Amino acid sequence: MPRLALIGHGFAGRTFHAPLIRSTPGLDLSAVVTGQPDSVRAALPGIHPLATPAEAFADPTISAVVIATPNDTHAPLAEAAMRAGKHVVVDKPLALSLAQARQLRALADERGLILSVFQNRRWDSDFLGLRAALGSGLIGRLTHLESRFDRFRPEVPDRWRDRAPAGGLWLDLAPHLIDQMLLLFGLPRTVGGRIAAHRDGARADDWSQIQLDYGHFQVSLSASALVGGGMPRFAAHGTRGSWLKHGLDPQEDQLRAGQRPGDPGWGVDPRPARIFCGDMDGRPVPVPAGDYRRYYAGFRDALSGKGANPVPPAQAVATMAVLETAVDAAHAGAWLGLPLSTDEVNAFNEVRSPA
Repeated sequence: MPRLALIGHGFAGRTFHAPLIRSTPGLDLSAVVTGQPDSVRAALPGIHPLATPAEAFADPTISAVVIATPNDTHAPLAEAAMRAGKHVVVDKPLALSLAQARQLRALADERGLILSVFQNRRWDSDFLGLRAALGSGLIGRLTHLESRFDRFRPEVPDRWRDRAPAGGLWLDLAPHLIDQMLLLFGLPRTVGGRIAAHRDGARADDWSQIQLDYGHFQVSLSASALVGGGMPRFAAHGTRGSWLKHGLDPQEDQLRAGQRPGDPGWGVDPRPARIFCGDMDGRPVPVPAGDYRRYYAGFRDALSGKGANPVPPAQAVATMAVLETAVDAAHAGAWLGLPLSTDEVNAFNEVRSPA
């Protein structure tokens, strides 16, 4: 059974990675790198706390490391882990720049190692519902899709996630928004939009509206720290009607509340989507249950050679290209194409497949 080391036991490591790894048959979470060993011993009895990532990299019994640390450490830690011969999972984003993402992809190819990005929201209930609705032709031919990830945090917390250059709402939430759209539709023709900081005392961006041009339909991606509620998470508009879904997938709240993957009601969203065909009330459309364990099940199968990497580097490079191009487009006030090579486009298209 592959033995994994988790680097970081902050919010992402504690809330997402540790419980998901431990609930995935065929994976063994054997060590956690942390500066707070007592908290690990209390939360994860029997799991050995390590003081530094180097200890995990040097352990020959550890097959893979999971990096759940601040964004600016992702690339250097992933590089060090692969140079030590470890397979790697990196919490999104893979890196802070397209250049770093390319370097990591090249190193993984050179060493023959699995490099994967934790894009758990491919297995959100609302996204699975959206995919089903689009695949069924429920709304006819798609003309415009709106995807939002909003919060209401008018006070600026004193934490790395809210400080540039490693933090900011765009870098925090847009990797999810972009990854979902690339999975559905592939690479856009051009990217445009705006990114701004609206809160008093903001030290990084906290609002964005980005457009992806697919020619015969358009995608709008939005994120804000100053939306108190009411906006749909997804709104897909087509020639036969509109599909709207309010509220986020429940799995994050369930994990925060101490529930564990597989508990009764896991991933079940009681709030249906609604289909509107020119009327005011619409009709309900249930959404499937979500399950983040499917990411780690895919990673387990990739380690054993029984399946494909669930989020391979070619997809992460494409996501990083959209992230970076959106910032450049916002600064330039123009629509920009993606700076991907023909080889990178081909590599993305080869691995793009349903989750």
